[in-house]
Amino acid sequence: QVQLVESGGGLVQAGDSLRLSCAASGGTFSNYRMGWFRQAPGKEREFVARISERGYRTSYADSVKGRFTISRDNAKTSVYLQMNSLKPEDTAVYYCAATTIPTIQPDEYDYWGQGTQVTVAS
Repeated sequence: QVQLVESGGGLVQAGDSLRLSCAASGGTFSNYRMGWFRQAPGKEREFVARISERGYRTSYADSVKGRFTISRDNAKTSVYLQMNSLKPEDTAVYYCAATTIPTIQPDEYDYWGQGTQVTVAS
């Protein structure tokens, strides 16, 4: 069983940056592909970014490509999401999740954190 805890959310102005962190425990972190998802009020949970087990491969949603960067530190059993040039439409609860398969589908991720709120004011 893997436990995930996100941190780093907050209220920022458009154009600002935030770095989200997700600390994992209870499993072999390097066995898992990690993803970040977000869910805005009234909308479905959507894929943001993912990273392979060793961090060699990443992919992003078109809406965040060039602004967000996912990374991981297996020694610290943590995954990060650096968010730059934030926009009001990035406002959502952000979740990290773990899976053993290459996927961007939320229902194919096995473990989820509780989420952290990101609010971007215009």
